Amino acid sequence: MKDFGLSRNVPVVPERTALLVIDVQNYTMEMGGEYAGMDAEEKEAKYGFFFREMRGRALPNMKALLEACRGKGIEVVYTVMAALTRDGRDLSLDYKITGFFCHKDDWDARVMDEVAPQGDEIVLPKGSSSVFISTHLDYLLRNMGKSQLIIVGALTDQCVDSAVRDACDMGYLVTLPVDAVATQSQMRHESALANNKGYCRQVTTASLLAEIAAAG
Repeated sequence: MKDFGLSRNVPVVPERTALLVIDVQNYTMEMGGEYAGMDAEEKEAKYGFFFREMRGRALPNMKALLEACRGKGIEVVYTVMAALTRDGRDLSLDYKITGFFCHKDDWDARVMDEVAPQGDEIVLPKGSSSVFISTHLDYLLRNMGKSQLIIVGALTDQCVDSAVRDACDMGYLVTLPVDAVATQSQMRHESALANNKGYCRQVTTASLLAEIAAAG
C-alpha cells in the first residue's frame, strides 16, 4: 500500500467547512407523518429508542454544534426528505416503495424547531437517501469554497451514512460526531459507525466543540 502522506484526521478550518444537518424534520419525529395511523403502543415498540436517542442525546449535541459553528462563521446547510411535487412523482423509486412522502411546503418537511435554520441558511429538499444524488449540494458547496463537512442528523445507518460515503468519494474531508447522529437501535448505530469509519473522521461532540472553539 502506497503512503501518500495524507490523512482524514484534519481539524476543521472554519472558512472551508460546512455543517450538514440531515433529515431532522417534523416528519420523522413522534407526531410526524411517517407514523400516521400508528397507535402509541406500536410506535413505542418500533421507534421509542430512536425518539429517546434523538431527544436525549443527538438533538442537544446538534444544538451545541450549531451554536459553535455559527459563532465561527461555519456555513450551515440542512436537508429534509420532501417531494417537490404534490403527487411525489419526483421521488426516487426507493422512497416510493418505502412510502416516504411529504411535500416541501408541508409542516412535515419543516426542520424541527429545536434546530431550526437561522437567517438565509440553505434547506434542500431531497428525494433519495443521499443528498448528493438528489440535490445540487455538491455544486453549492464548491461555489462556497467548502472542502470539509461536519455531518449530523438521522438516520445513522441510512441517509447519514449515504452522505458520509458520497462526500468522501467526491473529495470532501468528513467529520462525523458520533453522538450527534441517531438511528432505530443501538446495534444499527454501532454497525453503521464501524462500517463508515474508513470514510470519515469520527469524534465526540465535546471534542469537536473544543476544536471549533480553538479554530481560527
